[in-house]
Amino acid sequence: MTSLKDTLHTDLTAAMRAGDTETVRTVRMILTAITQAEVSGTTAHELSHDDEVAILTTELKRRRESAEAFAAADREELAQAELAEAAVIRRYLPEPLTDEEVAALVAQAVADAEAQGLTGGRAMGAVMKSLKPATAGRVDGGALAATVKQALGMG
Repeated sequence: MTSLKDTLHTDLTAAMRAGDTETVRTVRMILTAITQAEVSGTTAHELSHDDEVAILTTELKRRRESAEAFAAADREELAQAELAEAAVIRRYLPEPLTDEEVAALVAQAVADAEAQGLTGGRAMGAVMKSLKPATAGRVDGGALAATVKQALGMG
């Protein structure tokens, strides 16, 4: 199995040959973010697939937030550029979960937390922790938290 970083390098080369400047710029940005994460801290280390997905998720969120800010400031050309980068990043993330899949996962996690006698904030923390592996990079964290709060009757 090839790593995400290897796939990005291969796609970067293909995009450069095809003259796809949008993909080249975005993939270079992703590779830079991954490399920075690998060399941060006291020693350099190779990232796991989950770490790479987390970086992509963060970059995708940044692009969405930037696009919203540019749109609010009537800078549509910049907003469209951010959305185009987000589309490139999305290619490398796992397939998003449907609302029904999220609801089923949340219902199961809430039932497990309630079976352990957890309520309130403790239940929220336990549910979010149990959902993280199955939802990483596949659903927006804020939307997931809102769904969990609703399921727990907290909001």
